[in-house]
Amino acid sequence: MAQEEEVLGKAYDSRLMKRLLVYLRPYRWQTGIALASILLKVGADVLGPFLFSIAIDKYLDPKPGLHTPFDFFLSRNGFVGMNQIAALYIGALIVSFALEYMQTYFMQWTGQMAMFDLRSQIFRHLQRLHVGFFDKNPVGRLVTRTTSDVDALNDMFTSGVVSLFEDVFVLAAIIAIMYHMNPRLALITFAVLPFIIIATKIFRDNVRESYRRIRTAIARINSYLQEHVSGMVVLQLFNREKRAHGEFSKVNKLHMEAFKDAIFAHAVYYPVVEILSSIAIACVIWFGGHDVIRNITTIGVLAAFIQYSQRFFRPIQDFSEKYNILQAAMASSERIFKLLDTPAEVTSPAVAQKPNGPGRIEFDHVWFAYTNRGGAGASPAGKTESAQPATAASHPDTEPDWVLRDVSFTIEPGETVAIVGHTGAGKTTIISLLMRFYDVQRGAIRIDGVDIKDMDLTDLRRRFGVVLQDPFLFTGTVEGNIRLGSAWITEEDIAKAVEDVNLSDFIRALPKGYQEEVNERGSTLSTGQKQLISFARALAHKPKILILDEATSSVDTETEFRVRDALSRMVEGRTSVIIAHRLSTIQRAHKILVMHKSQLREMGTHQQLLAQHGIYFKLYQLQYKDQELPSAPVTANADD
Repeated sequence: MAQEEEVLGKAYDSRLMKRLLVYLRPYRWQTGIALASILLKVGADVLGPFLFSIAIDKYLDPKPGLHTPFDFFLSRNGFVGMNQIAALYIGALIVSFALEYMQTYFMQWTGQMAMFDLRSQIFRHLQRLHVGFFDKNPVGRLVTRTTSDVDALNDMFTSGVVSLFEDVFVLAAIIAIMYHMNPRLALITFAVLPFIIIATKIFRDNVRESYRRIRTAIARINSYLQEHVSGMVVLQLFNREKRAHGEFSKVNKLHMEAFKDAIFAHAVYYPVVEILSSIAIACVIWFGGHDVIRNITTIGVLAAFIQYSQRFFRPIQDFSEKYNILQAAMASSERIFKLLDTPAEVTSPAVAQKPNGPGRIEFDHVWFAYTNRGGAGASPAGKTESAQPATAASHPDTEPDWVLRDVSFTIEPGETVAIVGHTGAGKTTIISLLMRFYDVQRGAIRIDGVDIKDMDLTDLRRRFGVVLQDPFLFTGTVEGNIRLGSAWITEEDIAKAVEDVNLSDFIRALPKGYQEEVNERGSTLSTGQKQLISFARALAHKPKILILDEATSSVDTETEFRVRDALSRMVEGRTSVIIAHRLSTIQRAHKILVMHKSQLREMGTHQQLLAQHGIYFKLYQLQYKDQELPSAPVTANADD
């Protein structure tokens, strides 16, 4: 993440700018008004010194034969003429204010709307990406794309580009007027420009390096904070607060030092430009004063030149700042478009098929491998068998590290199937493939005879009700976490689901009932309460297929009994797939799949597999024997 922040490209990239301007197209009228306001404001801004020169040369120190563009309006009477010029000056200020307001309002509004659209597009794109993408991209990096990087683009649209256009137009207008009024004084004024350009380049290079270090330090601070705040329990448990604070102080100091260098560069650059501009104004007064004494020029022209010189050097001071804004925006847009250009590897087909059946599941000679990252990865559920899907192109010369090898089985409608095996055997991978978080490399997975690759993703996943080992709750209310935005779920459905999972007593005890606030990840609830809410969520969505991934392995015994009673109703009439470490779940399954070293090695009921004295028998001896129930009839009910 920090390395990406270090990359700074060109200050202007036409390829990136074309893509960025697409976001302004829906607001072309507002953008046009802002640009027109800039052009008109430039005229109003440069009019003041010109009116000042007319007032001096026409009325205060009259020059015979003087002609101005306002002769048709100005009176020959000095008192009246001065009042007219003052009125024009005040009018120019009012017009400039109004145009500044229009330009600022419409450009800021347009920038916010464009950034709103861009952030929405990024979030929509993130939702379409497959789970494997998030295995290798830290959350902090993705958050930075939608916050800091988008803010950098907003700065470019609302401050960088607009101010740059305005500065360029102001400079062009001032140069044209000064050269028209007195070419000699104009050249004298511009004589210090080479020195200002040299100072600006030195400043730009130094402050660019400082800003690069600042962005890198901020990225490291964000990464460090995210990791250590998330792991605060472990940090305090092992008394690592002092060491963690020391490490954070080092990272924080890098940010401070980089900022101090940037401040020093500004503190040196702006006085240097002020001195050079003062030298230019002094030269104008010196040479212009001599020209006035010799009647080569007028006092009004000299006074106008002094004011124009002061206004001329102000935009130049801002150029380096605008350059850094543009450069940061180009780097941010490069990173944003790299994210947006990441293809969604798992997508719905153009023409989707919709299976009509009770939920028969078939794995037909399925082979699957994750990208080999030099060792075991971490799956979405925390398993060791997860990383990125491998393809033939990813390992052209080596055989993929298969997580599933030629796996075939069938789950009939209404059947409860338990999957067992050692960690890393491929249990969670089967679940991930079934919901099409990844696509298989060989073979096929079918639901009611239809390949899941030919199904619409929304329709496919709507068939499943999933409860994971680590329940995830969102910030909101208890009802909101059960409904999850599904408007078709009625309050009666929620109440029935809560009753079926034995959660009604807990909700009635809450001060606000269903409207009780839930903090981030349900931090105020116990693990058992969060798990029961997850069960109610799955049941309220009325799935045809129920998937339980070690859903009771982290709850206490009392909660497990409550869940076991609830599951006897949940699995009724549904196809159920359960990954379990508890024998009570396995004994009640119609069928047990035994995964070992990426292969389906055994399949049968609890008693049948024990009789084979194979892998399941060894697992039973090692893990399950002490959990043996007095009787274990094979029924339609299962729990996890």
